[in-house]
Order: sequence, then C-alpha cells, then structure tokens
Amino acid sequence: MTHETQIEALLEAFRSSPRFILTSHARPDGDALGSVLALAEILDQLGRQTDVVFADPIPLIYQTLPNIQRIHHKPSAVDIADHSIPAILLECDGIARTGLLGLEDRLLINIDHHASGRNFASINWIDEQACAVGAMVYRIALAAKVEITPSMATCLYTSILSDTGAFTYSCTSADTFSVVHDLALHGASPSQIARDIYFSNPASKIRLLGAALSNLQCDGKVAWAWVTSKDMERTGADAEDCEGVVNHLISIAGVESAVFLRELPDVNEFRLSIRSKGKIDVARVAESFGGGGHRSASGCTVGGPLDVATERVLTQLRDGLC
Repeated sequence: MTHETQIEALLEAFRSSPRFILTSHARPDGDALGSVLALAEILDQLGRQTDVVFADPIPLIYQTLPNIQRIHHKPSAVDIADHSIPAILLECDGIARTGLLGLEDRLLINIDHHASGRNFASINWIDEQACAVGAMVYRIALAAKVEITPSMATCLYTSILSDTGAFTYSCTSADTFSVVHDLALHGASPSQIARDIYFSNPASKIRLLGAALSNLQCDGKVAWAWVTSKDMERTGADAEDCEGVVNHLISIAGVESAVFLRELPDVNEFRLSIRSKGKIDVARVAESFGGGGHRSASGCTVGGPLDVATERVLTQLRDGLC
C-alpha cells in the first residue's frame, strides 16, 4: 500500500466520526506534542471535535507551543466512557506506550515512524523513512487541503527540529529541509523555536548535566554516564531534565555510540537513552530490552543494579561495533 493510499484511508477515517481522542506517548517530547497539536488543528478544519489527552505533564521547553492549553493531563485514565469515539495514537507501538487507560475496545488509528512501530490498530500508517511524525502530519495536511496556519507550522517545525536532533540525525534528508522551508514560509520562526527548545532550560537541568558528566566513562568507541536517584534529589531535577544529556556523550570525538542511564525511583531499574553516529543500530539494542526507537536514537528500561545494567547494554554496543 502506498503512502498516498494510507493517507487517504486516514482521511476517510477522519470523515467517519465527529469526535476523536488524540494522544501520544508518555513522557512527551517535541515530536509527540508538536504533531498532536498540528493534527488537532487539521481535525478542527475538517469540522471534527478532538479531546487531546496526555498521561504526563508538558516539559517546560514546550510550554510555549501554540494551543498547548488544549492538552489535558490525565495521569491514569481517559475519562471518555463512550467507546464509539475513536482514538488516534501518534508515535506509539501500542496502547501501553501512552501510559493511559480507557483506550481499549475502541477504533484505534496508529501513525508512527519508529523502526519498532507495530500494526496494532485498525488503521496503521508507519513510515520508517519519515524524519518525524510531524513530517507525516504535514503530508496529511497537504492531502486534506487544509490551511497550514502559523500555529500549525510552528508545531510541525518544533516536531521536526526536535526529532532530527536539530537536523543532525541520519533521518535528516533534502526532503526534511523542503518541509521546514515551507513551514517557515507559513509562519514558523526557526530562530524563536530554536531558542524555546535549546535556550529555555531550568537551572536544575544544568546541575543534573554536571552530575552526569562527572560520571562520564569512555572506552574506545563507547561512552556512558549515569545519575542516581540521589543525584536527582540533590540537583532538584526531574525526568524531563534528563532529556538531551546523552547528546553530550555522543558528541565526543571518536565515540560511535553512547548511553545515559537514569536510576528510577523506588525500583531496581534504569531508564536508558542510547545514541549512535550510524555504525550501530541502537534500535535493535533497545528492542532487546523491550524498548525501541530509531537506528540512531532509542531508549529502554533495564533492571539493575547499576553495574549489571551498564554491562548488559555495553556488551551489546561493543559487539555491534566490532
């Protein structure tokens, strides 16, 4: 089935119901938030009502996104009991990835670009070549012939900028720049969006970065660092402050793969962010631990203690780089 055919199937589904639940994964990032808000605008223009729901709070750096107030924070469950209302899930490999209850037993629509994406829904569009789900939503907007408003353009540009690592990941292509060029023409401000994402960090994030870098270890082509729950408490940091720490590790000359480990509170587990410069597919590494993502950027959770979790992932990274 071609992408055009899949998009038409999506548009047909959008026309089939007056109301939708719209969500993405827990611990939302720029692609999750930007693509959901943009798709909500598309559905508005198609005359549909949307209930935008996320399990986790909005990170500080994305709170300036247009229409961010549309997102309802529901820590446990969607409070819409009418199961005739379909749910659209962006960037998820299943319902569990949303962190929400109450999405079961209803029509599901799945839009994703991860290599670990699965056809779990009634309608699925997975494009591993897309640089971001935001780029897929842009194609939906064009096919639907809706107006790309400045607010929609800003959300989609944010989505693409964040999910390409500021245009540094291997998913970045000439088409990526064609899309963001058009978004800038439609009102997205590249400089302002970059400032909002990269120059609006709380002090706690910088303190946490210092704690992580103090634990930095390098061994040949692999680098790693970690923070404990005590580090999190001491620096006043929370989970969103860990976003991007691993990018400092992969920036080291000669390093081909890097991993950042964050100890989870009250459980003997670590949340891992794994990066690659392209020589190793870290999505496969993450998938072996029940996670997933992209070839160059993935994540997973691994049981502790720290030395065991570290050695398990480093063994796979080293084997992959041999």
